[in-house]
Amino acid sequence: MTTVMGVPPFGRGREWGSVPEELSARVPVEQRGAGLDRDSVRLLVSRGTEVSHHEFVELPLQLRAGDLLVVNVSPTLAAAVDGRVGRARVVVHFSTRGDDGRWAVELRDPDGRGTTRARAGGPAGTEVHLPGDVRLVLEEPLAPHSPRLWWGRVSDPDVPRLLRRHGRPIRYSYTERDQPLSVYQTVFALPSADGSGSAEMPSAARPFTPRLVAELVSRGVQFAPITLHTGVASAESHEPPYPERYEVPPASARLINAVKAGDGRVVAVGTTAVRAVESAAGADGVVRAREGWTDLVVTTERGVRVVDGLLTGLHEPEASHLLMLEAIAGGAAVDRSYEEALSGLYLWHEFGDVHLILPDENPHSGHCSSNCW
Repeated sequence: MTTVMGVPPFGRGREWGSVPEELSARVPVEQRGAGLDRDSVRLLVSRGTEVSHHEFVELPLQLRAGDLLVVNVSPTLAAAVDGRVGRARVVVHFSTRGDDGRWAVELRDPDGRGTTRARAGGPAGTEVHLPGDVRLVLEEPLAPHSPRLWWGRVSDPDVPRLLRRHGRPIRYSYTERDQPLSVYQTVFALPSADGSGSAEMPSAARPFTPRLVAELVSRGVQFAPITLHTGVASAESHEPPYPERYEVPPASARLINAVKAGDGRVVAVGTTAVRAVESAAGADGVVRAREGWTDLVVTTERGVRVVDGLLTGLHEPEASHLLMLEAIAGGAAVDRSYEEALSGLYLWHEFGDVHLILPDENPHSGHCSSNCW
């Protein structure tokens, strides 16, 4: 068992406190047995401290006509590229493209098992030789408090082409083997005009299949697309999210506001969808069409203005995402659901099971709904 004992510097300790190593999902569910599809994962449903256990194919039964699912349409990039620093082999994880053409990158060391391990960042001026006679020069840390990611300039500005030709999906040590990029694309992924995308899959949407989407639509559940290009979040680090590019288009903003004005519930598919929608919401709770960069970290102190529920994967105790879950559901509800996930042997990480957080609508409950101030 791997015990995770760290307490996040920006959050509280977790009562449940550890995740056994054997609960890491090592391969996609559709590769675990005959007849399985992406929607064959398990679904933990929590309403306040009330928890129930389901299969993901039962999601339409947990929602109702008029509900709205906010989905991230960012495609996943083949963001890992082999390179060399002098004679040393490295792997470059391309995270985020800046407005000035530079890329935020993380350099990692190959571990000899097909994955990578952490590597000291920098220093400024480090030159990385990439395939196709392309050079990457590190210029400055992305954030002064964490030298893990650096802004770097690439000699060939067409980095998306470099990734298409020489990249592969980012893979962490808990996975069993390399997977094709298609395994990391969600059913909602759309190509962006400038070739941008996510360094890591917006994984909460991975279990959706076209069949399940069609069933949800037939039951009156609506969908609102947004875009947030996720950066790298290595398994060794649990910093708060770095600034990321996002867009909430006008049609989605209108739809979200209409659902909020009616009887429907706004359920974000993934923490990325929460981050985008809450970044586009004013203090009055109205969502406006916006695009740009967000450095928003949703905490219990900040709260949520728009989102009523969340569909998400399972997060480790140090993950800053848990602060968001607590802002939506409350600390007691999150602790209760994670105790159930551990005792029920749910699987963690991007190929794992999922957790649906819905408002506690019990009038006798002492816990308020997600939008309490």
